[in-house]
Amino acid sequence: MSEHPAALPGEPRVDLEQALAHGLSEDEFRLIERGLGRTPTFTELGVFSVMWSEHCSYKSSRRHLAMLPNQGSLVVGGPGENAGALDVGDGWLAVFKIESHNHPSFVEPYPGAATGVGGILRDIFAMGARPVASLNSLKFGSFNHPRTRYLLGGVVGGIGGYGNCVGVPTVGGEVMFDDAYNDNILVNAFCLGLARKGELQSARARGVGNPVLYVGSATGRDGIHGASLLASAEFDQSSDQKRPTVQVGDPFTEKLLIEACLEAVKTGAVAALQDMGAAGLTSSSSEMAARGKLGIELNLDRVPLREPNLTPYEMLLSESQERMLIVAEKGREAELQAVFEKWDLHAVVIGQITDDGRWRVSWRGQAVADIPVAMLADEAPVYERPFAPPVRPSARTTAVKQRPAPAEALRRLLDSPNVGSRRWVYRQYDSIVQSNTVIEPGSDAAILRIKGTRRALALAVDSNPRACAIDPYLGAIAVTLEAARNVACSGARPIGITDCLNYGNPERPEIMWQFVRGIEGIRDAAAALDTPVVSGNVSFYNETQGRAIPPTPTLAMVGLSADLANCRGQFFRHPGDLILLLRTSNPALAASEYAAMFGGEGRLETIDLQKERALIDLLVTLAEARLISSAHDVSDGGLAAAMAECCFSPAGNLGAAVRVSAAGLDSAVNLFGEGPSTVIVSAPPEAARAIEHRAEGRGLECRRVGTVLNDPILKIDTEIEVDVAELRAIYEQALPRRIQAHG
Repeated sequence: MSEHPAALPGEPRVDLEQALAHGLSEDEFRLIERGLGRTPTFTELGVFSVMWSEHCSYKSSRRHLAMLPNQGSLVVGGPGENAGALDVGDGWLAVFKIESHNHPSFVEPYPGAATGVGGILRDIFAMGARPVASLNSLKFGSFNHPRTRYLLGGVVGGIGGYGNCVGVPTVGGEVMFDDAYNDNILVNAFCLGLARKGELQSARARGVGNPVLYVGSATGRDGIHGASLLASAEFDQSSDQKRPTVQVGDPFTEKLLIEACLEAVKTGAVAALQDMGAAGLTSSSSEMAARGKLGIELNLDRVPLREPNLTPYEMLLSESQERMLIVAEKGREAELQAVFEKWDLHAVVIGQITDDGRWRVSWRGQAVADIPVAMLADEAPVYERPFAPPVRPSARTTAVKQRPAPAEALRRLLDSPNVGSRRWVYRQYDSIVQSNTVIEPGSDAAILRIKGTRRALALAVDSNPRACAIDPYLGAIAVTLEAARNVACSGARPIGITDCLNYGNPERPEIMWQFVRGIEGIRDAAAALDTPVVSGNVSFYNETQGRAIPPTPTLAMVGLSADLANCRGQFFRHPGDLILLLRTSNPALAASEYAAMFGGEGRLETIDLQKERALIDLLVTLAEARLISSAHDVSDGGLAAAMAECCFSPAGNLGAAVRVSAAGLDSAVNLFGEGPSTVIVSAPPEAARAIEHRAEGRGLECRRVGTVLNDPILKIDTEIEVDVAELRAIYEQALPRRIQAHG
């Protein structure tokens, strides 16, 4: 190889104009020239453009992410690896992460969402864990927008198509529709896997002279510049031209890859394992070397190709799916190749680990890249973006429309696509494959058994962009608390968080302010709940033509129950049970679905984190003591909608007669207000005093408000008396009738 890489025949000339076209700034281009001591080759320019992109380098967020608590007694793996890992007992580790695939899903909804699922699965089994459950958080525009139905159908189809084929159940999630997402939908995908202690795998390269194996599918031209020019830029009028940068997934190959990688890990011959995700071979190889503070050499002549005549630039930047990179123990290459051959997958030695701290790439006997590893990873630019609150009133007020009577308001809220049933969505997902699912989609949290133990895991994902738009700090706290409450309502103790932070353009001070305040909110809530943030993702540039989405931090919470028998669902189960309300503070119409539909003031109230922790602790201890039959968090639609949802039992409708009016509260606020924190529990009459005693001991409001009825009628105060079957029909048709409305 020549001493320095040289331009290849036919490659464009590298200059500032070319660098700008690759999404680099002038300062960044000059920094590259100084770091290399020369002008980069075209291939090297492409490499820097992806590795220094916002999506890969976290150059606007890295300083602030350091605020998040990521340590705890159960943490065995956190930020810096492919996913976070917690010790959940009996020799098992829960490995989990959430990531965004927003822009690809907007450009091409089916393959964009499908490859989002595939990518998050690979992050999990790269850790040596078997993927056992998926969740998703989806944001779409209004149904009045002409593309909403198309995007919804494509995204849900892509998630179901990939997850169902690969055999990983989709057990829960959330969906929201708002015109704020008309031109920039959000698709956030979560996966959890299980690994045995001692089998957790690292992506940290080790062993000078160890061979590097490329395994999985062959490389094609799909996904080139997905990280730098699609995921790290806002949408504009040229967005349709970005379709070629969306990857194409093959779930059947992914299934083979899961089994092959997990079998390979068990041989002990794998020194490090990494997904070829965003930025493909470039990011996986350079990041593995950087983590191990080593160097790496790659020979592109050996890379399996799906089509002929790919250039080094294309091979290094391709984001073709279902590919992994392995650092093998020297001398055991053939052992690993035999495993992958058994599963009909490529396994080719394409390089080795070196001790010189450089990332070297050759092709046809010529050097095409020679870069210090640190320049690509640890020394990527980190910016202290200016941030300042926008110039606007602190409270947002929506014009008050004619408010309907409470019974009619309840009907209309249950008909809202943000409150009504998501059955149309989750019936397209296989939620029971692998036979671990105990509580399926449709309740506050999904419940999974850990086979061979009494233990269970609870999973929930939440966001609240309306609250975050009013106050990014209090909104982020509210999101964290809601995810924790949903898990606690199921009877599990919240133990860890993964977050996907979706915001607009960080180069705008008001957007950066939203982001920083959101991080501070998650930090404070996570610290109060003792739930470390062990993994996550930042997605910036979620805006079109200068219009940003509302700040949308999305949190997935994992909870643990020592005994599956303690787990609870949200539905009333026994006629004659008492209904009790547990509250930390009064509800409000701020950021509520009621306010969005009928108007109202928009100021958020302060949150008492100690009371919120006390409520979560109470819910867990009530379940452990077997004192409650059900528990349901009050959220979208407020107390009246939640009470109706409790009556929609899968075993058949039940009813409820309750008096929930509270002194000093307007009827609309009391029935339809949201905010921290109210929970509805049902319990046998003989358990009521014990529940009240435990609540009082924690300084929480606890009121007996009614009784579960065998007669399917919902009676709330003197203002609502409606047949539950009527409400359920409205609830179940909220999405289908809109989807079918225009074909």
